[in-house]
Amino acid sequence: MNRILATAASEFRIAFRNRWVLIATALMVLFSLVLAAAGAAPTGDVGVDRLSITVASLTSLAVYLVPLLALLMSFDAIAGEVERGTLPLLLTYPVSRLQILLGKLLAHLAILALALVLGAGGAGVMAFVTDPASITALPSLWRLIWTSVLLGAAFLGLGYTLSSLSRRPSGAAGLAMGLWLLFVVLYDLGLLALVVTDSGGALTTHVLPVALLANPADAFRLFNLSAASAVAEAGGIGGAASAIALWKSAASLVLWPVAALLLAWAAFRKVTP
Repeated sequence: MNRILATAASEFRIAFRNRWVLIATALMVLFSLVLAAAGAAPTGDVGVDRLSITVASLTSLAVYLVPLLALLMSFDAIAGEVERGTLPLLLTYPVSRLQILLGKLLAHLAILALALVLGAGGAGVMAFVTDPASITALPSLWRLIWTSVLLGAAFLGLGYTLSSLSRRPSGAAGLAMGLWLLFVVLYDLGLLALVVTDSGGALTTHVLPVALLANPADAFRLFNLSAASAVAEAGGIGGAASAIALWKSAASLVLWPVAALLLAWAAFRKVTP
């Protein structure tokens, strides 16, 4: 455990020097506060508190921004070590490859968690100051934060996998952007096309729920919208969110980081200095 923490501390210092702590935090705080400021308008129309509106907006933001930040932080985690020639030195230390990955994961998750707490926390404070009834939505805000960390962990693991397979930062960056487009944008467009062409048939009722759970971004969105009816109403898709059992989306969120880390470990084991 001490070796993992030492690796994590080293990675965190490197990320701090590379401005990743500042970049991730600034982006989350900026967008969260903008969404919180814009969230007051529809509260009277939908009959929910301001924080519920903000959490629904932050859920949509996190689906796009958290995977992007995770991939940007992780795409050169291994490929960068190879290109800089530091991997042979790193492997001479009494630290296993799994411990190296866990240390990097812990450091990058700490950065994401810091950014999420400051961003979502700032939005929560703003919503509560302007609408005291927002205190009832604090569980939804907390749920959003820890599930966002799980979502980030899944894409960090996928980023490490691409970094190990590519072994060059430029190639890993291209693969990371392609992965982000696939999971966050193109995947849902494909599912939408499936729903439209199937017209409520067997594919929509049986294949669509499984396909949604197979994508960590969709599982994250479904869990947060299913867990709180007020948030689902604020998001306008309460029916879609309640169609899948809450435990299924939660299980997908928990299993994805584990599976992604195992994939990264398997790929990293094949990397030679």
